[in-house]
Amino acid sequence: MSRREAYRLQLRKQRNWEPFLLEESGLPGPRANLELLYAVVEEGDTRLFLALSKHTAERAPTGSREEFLAACSAAGLGESIARGETSLWPRLRALASDPRWRVREGVAMGLQRIGDRDMDRLLHEVRSWVEGGPLERRAVAAGLCEPRLLGSEEKAGIVLEILDRITRSLETEADRRTEAVRVLRQALGYCWSVAIVASPAEGKDRFEHWSISRDPDIRWVMRENLRKKRLHRMDPDWVKGMLRRVT
Repeated sequence: MSRREAYRLQLRKQRNWEPFLLEESGLPGPRANLELLYAVVEEGDTRLFLALSKHTAERAPTGSREEFLAACSAAGLGESIARGETSLWPRLRALASDPRWRVREGVAMGLQRIGDRDMDRLLHEVRSWVEGGPLERRAVAAGLCEPRLLGSEEKAGIVLEILDRITRSLETEADRRTEAVRVLRQALGYCWSVAIVASPAEGKDRFEHWSISRDPDIRWVMRENLRKKRLHRMDPDWVKGMLRRVT
């Protein structure tokens, strides 16, 4: 039995989940208990996920045990949307800009849960997020660039087009020093490599377009992706050529 399955069994025996979740959260500490988070998402329901959303940034700051509950809420709202409760989209989108990085990761996980059920619906819904703030764009990139969601050339091609738009938005940011823009840039620093492996021909073509940019942040994004092992395994000669171009 996996740890996640064991947690699911334990949760079924709990009347009040919050004390158990706090005790097993792994926080404060360097790593939250992701196996437990996944178990909560799979065993919980919308009522629970909304109840956990009371742990706002003011009540559950970064690094606190209560932050784990907020992250579970974010990922769980995505699962509820995947189950058909589409009225929760605005709540999930709002959490994409939460100041706590674990909650933002929960949003990305939630988007992936939606994509597991209906990738076409996910791609349709997040297009409007690309017009939002840097953290909303970051959620889209991190949520979509998951290998299990990019099983077809068609889906990977749409994700590459969305990444293109998000990368272009980086050029227009007035203040690159904000935390939100830094977080967006970090996500772009690995997301391209995931999408390129899923659709090499189109991915390489789009990437090569950006590799000639003189924008320092975009060149940083390109270099970071070219350092990823997945690209080296795919086409080491192409990576060497691109590295010469961007450095």
